[in-house]
Amino acid sequence: MGIVKISDQLHDQIRVSSAALGRSINAQAEHWLRVGQLAEHHPQLNYEGICALLLQQAERELQPASAHEPDTVVRRPRPVRLVGGMQ
Repeated sequence: MGIVKISDQLHDQIRVSSAALGRSINAQAEHWLRVGQLAEHHPQLNYEGICALLLQQAERELQPASAHEPDTVVRRPRPVRLVGGMQ
């Protein structure tokens, strides 16, 4: 995690928006950064389209790894036998 310096005016705008939308100041800033990044990468999309992309991304992140990585093998931890009388 790094520190990004922004103007006091922008910080105040983030603070107001974060309070209105129930996000932390950092979460609001991160949301605006993601929206801006997607707007630059997909100039044909409006805000609704950008939000749809964010929702798709969140859904993929919340799915179990096996849902989008079919070759993934999930291994369960094996019991370990302790040596020397330690239990």
